[in-house]
This record gives sequence, C-alpha cells and structure tokens, in this order.
Amino acid sequence: MKLLRTIITSAAMAAGLLLASAASPIEAIFSVQPRMHCQNCENKIKSNLRFEKGVKGVETSIPDQKVTIKYDPDKTTEEALAKALKKIGYKAVPLHETCPEETPADTPTR
Repeated sequence: MKLLRTIITSAAMAAGLLLASAASPIEAIFSVQPRMHCQNCENKIKSNLRFEKGVKGVETSIPDQKVTIKYDPDKTTEEALAKALKKIGYKAVPLHETCPEETPADTPTR
C-alpha cells in the first residue's frame, strides 16, 4: 500500500512538472479578407481553426474585422495559422504592434 501511494505521488508530481514547463500561449492577431459579414463567417473560422495543431482559442470581431488566435508557440507558428486561414478562403494579414501615435513634438512645424 505504501509503495502504491509513493508511485501515485511521484506520478502526480511528474504531471505537475510537465504542465508547469509547457509554453504559455501567445496571441496572433490577423485582419482577414474577404470581410466577415455574419455569425456564419465567424463560425467557419472558429470551427476550422480549432483543429489546427497548437491552437488554444480563437476570437473573432466582425466590427474590427480581426481574428485573434491564442496558440502554443512550441506547436505552431503565426505563418502556419495564416496558411490555415488561407485554406478556408481567407487572406490573413498579421496585425503587429503599431508605432505610438505622433506627439505634437513629432509634428512638422511651418
């Protein structure tokens, strides 16, 4: 009985270490063409991308025309996700950090 408890405890500790060492998900944000118009467009994207390796979650926004994908960087890349969107008929343009807005000091003077 004591041996069984030791084995179970060791297995639980090993599983905890594996979960702790997993890479935390990161986000890729895409603008898609053609435009999403309705719930069916959103559902098509979500239902197809959830089967891609490494995808942890998919959010869509019709007003912003954005698709946000949370994924495991150890299992897939932003480029692979763009290809997955292309397979279902959407051209995906990654939206990266933009430059900060111009401040009055950056504005040319006359």
